[in-house]
Amino acid sequence: MARTSFDTKGKRSVDPACPYLLVCAGCDWRSSDDGLCMSCPRCGDDTLLRTEYMAKQFTVAPEKSGIFRYGWLPVRREIDGSSRPVVYRSEGLGRALGLTDLWISFSGYWPERGCRMVSGSFKELEAFTVLGRTPQRAGVMVVASAGNTAAAFAAAGGEGIPRLLIVPGQALPVVLAAADGASADLQVLALEDATYNDVIGFSRKVVACTPEFFAEGGVRNVGRRDGLGVVALAAFEEMGTLPEFYFQAVGSGAGAIATHEACERVIASGSADGQSVPRMFLCQNADYPPLSRAWKREPDLGDAEAPLDLYAPELANATPPYLVGGGVRDILRSSSGDMLVAGRTEAAAARAMFEELEGIDIEPAPAVAVAALRDAVRAKLLPPDAKCLLNVTGGGRKKLSTGATAGKPRVWPAKKTDSPDEVAARVLDAFASGSRPHTLAPAG
Repeated sequence: MARTSFDTKGKRSVDPACPYLLVCAGCDWRSSDDGLCMSCPRCGDDTLLRTEYMAKQFTVAPEKSGIFRYGWLPVRREIDGSSRPVVYRSEGLGRALGLTDLWISFSGYWPERGCRMVSGSFKELEAFTVLGRTPQRAGVMVVASAGNTAAAFAAAGGEGIPRLLIVPGQALPVVLAAADGASADLQVLALEDATYNDVIGFSRKVVACTPEFFAEGGVRNVGRRDGLGVVALAAFEEMGTLPEFYFQAVGSGAGAIATHEACERVIASGSADGQSVPRMFLCQNADYPPLSRAWKREPDLGDAEAPLDLYAPELANATPPYLVGGGVRDILRSSSGDMLVAGRTEAAAARAMFEELEGIDIEPAPAVAVAALRDAVRAKLLPPDAKCLLNVTGGGRKKLSTGATAGKPRVWPAKKTDSPDEVAARVLDAFASGSRPHTLAPAG
């Protein structure tokens, strides 16, 4: 296999000047950060790491743009081009649902309101933070995604960090639309007839082929969770208080865990006037809800495959961090939350309703959350005057240009049966050559 010049032996270089510590949720282990640590050396994958910042107070730096106006981010450098969510009090949707104090956190492309996430997804919050945390010359970052996360990593500048994005073939148009032109630091592997879970499995095999690859880390990456936690920080800045109820559609639950952690951090800072964390209501597709089944102790899905035609396929993670320390079960318990589901018909109707009432299109995943919120109001799970935050995790793609950009990333079509070793070799050769992107034939 061809070797590149990545300094893989020097990856784990701890910065003693790091303004935060990594802390294990399951034991007393703590350490400064090397930018790549994903688990506690004692507890392993049984718990999640969290960040403990030296700066304890909630502060905003208004002179900084995008997400970097908030100090609680585990980054070694700031990357240009990020956008924070727009948080506003809803009139149309709130009135239609019978809620007098509904707030919306919108992440996507809505330039009229100052939100410019060109991937159309809140996953940009994590992409900019993860890339800002990752040391340069660490190797090739491998990102497994149902589509939105890959689109976000394609949209964010890599600052010289090579990225291999592995996605289902049907997600390729979304990824290419978000790519910021051709880049020798970006390659995309499109897996034919694949589900999100197929992509996760294949990416693990590719990472195992060579030390020059490293996994982005998913929910175990504190950069991902603290980046997604900006939703809560932006909401607190705009609302002046924490919400009482929080609704979001989830696949792995990383965004919900991040919001819970960020709210706990705001409370610990003394800025929230004795408030409690919001009650977390997390939402999934009715026809494939792994987290909901686990929470309600229903028979699990076993080895069942997620349907390829799910309404919101990004919500179909079959191995979410449910039982790990600090994971989904813990935040649901500590916030007195619940898992909700919504069917295709209800979600599609909610999607149309949101666009009509709020004036912006949204993606299928947040439509599931809107439908679940509507059902929760009807079931009186929250009072009409509740201070509620709805996290709309993607939208505005109708406003995005569909025209050709100045080049596209290199795309590798692949099959689930292709050899991960051969794929890894081709990808490394392409990165080493620095050749400009174009579409290639499948490996094998």
